[in-house]
Amino acid sequence: MGHAQRTGTTRHHAASFPPRPGTAAPHPRPRTTRPRRALLAALLTAALVTPLAGAARPQIPAPRPALLTAPLTPSTLPSAYEANRENATEAARMAAVHGDAHRAAADSALAAPSRHLLAFDGRGTGQAVEVLGDLAHAEHIAVLVPGSDTTLDTYTRFHRAAAALYTHLTHRTGSAHGPAPRVAVIAWLGYETPATVSTTVTTTTRADEAAPRLRAFVRRLRTLTPAGTHLSLLCHSYGSVVCGRAAPGLDSDDIALVGSPGTGADSVAALRTRARVWAARGGDDWVADVPHVRAGLFGITVGFGTDPVSTAFGARVFDAAGADHSGYFTPGSASLANLARITLDHPSEVTRG
Repeated sequence: MGHAQRTGTTRHHAASFPPRPGTAAPHPRPRTTRPRRALLAALLTAALVTPLAGAARPQIPAPRPALLTAPLTPSTLPSAYEANRENATEAARMAAVHGDAHRAAADSALAAPSRHLLAFDGRGTGQAVEVLGDLAHAEHIAVLVPGSDTTLDTYTRFHRAAAALYTHLTHRTGSAHGPAPRVAVIAWLGYETPATVSTTVTTTTRADEAAPRLRAFVRRLRTLTPAGTHLSLLCHSYGSVVCGRAAPGLDSDDIALVGSPGTGADSVAALRTRARVWAARGGDDWVADVPHVRAGLFGITVGFGTDPVSTAFGARVFDAAGADHSGYFTPGSASLANLARITLDHPSEVTRG
């Protein structure tokens, strides 16, 4: 969900931890992993106990979220989409008056007639929940849960990932499984993501706040879609922490963790979910060098525990080939193909990692 750089110089990507310092090493990895891990652990500690200085961005004015006049049902979806587009239009106008052309453009894009917004809130860093496809009649739904630094200002990259999956699903060829299934993809920016370099990105605080919202959203989806609809959560980076905290009681069929620093749980069993749990990490993803530990520090738990692609965790590990941290939804990639197979409930076709 973004263009993460291996050098760690950018903050415009949906990562969960700051990238490791230095330049990417060729494969195979040299025997400097342990020093790198120690250095990164020190950096994470410093990020927690030493808040970074810097001027905060002025608050961007925006209207309160749209007040829907009717309960959300399949028949009222069009009016809900329209109400949220109108709200995004007003948010764009207010941002423009405020002098923030970038946010105004982002809001205007979401207000386009072709966009289907289940929710929109232009205040602060912003939140949006967007549907690609016919939600009311979908047989298979994928909900994308993003990682850090995903805001309305960076939403285009998140939308690009959702659109890549939707395109792959709807252009899937072959008759082995009969007629093309009806699918929907949902970009769920339904929580305030942590900044990549911040005191919150190393803890579950934001994930704990987001988890009940994600559970409630999935429950609502179940009332909007036909009985038996297959629902998958595809969770990237810090988004996998959100999914891990939401997992108990989450009414999903599959949970896929990609580029995950951990879930806050030590094993699939500890997630207490009925869903199949999948995990993948690409060969060029810097998150491989993040220490997969949890430790108490000044009364706060830092880190997210067991590596989700490890044998100890117990997930179904699938192939992501050489994906980097931002590459799991790249068109034509092994990871995107496998995420589509998970979405379509074809577990036997998922290639293992």
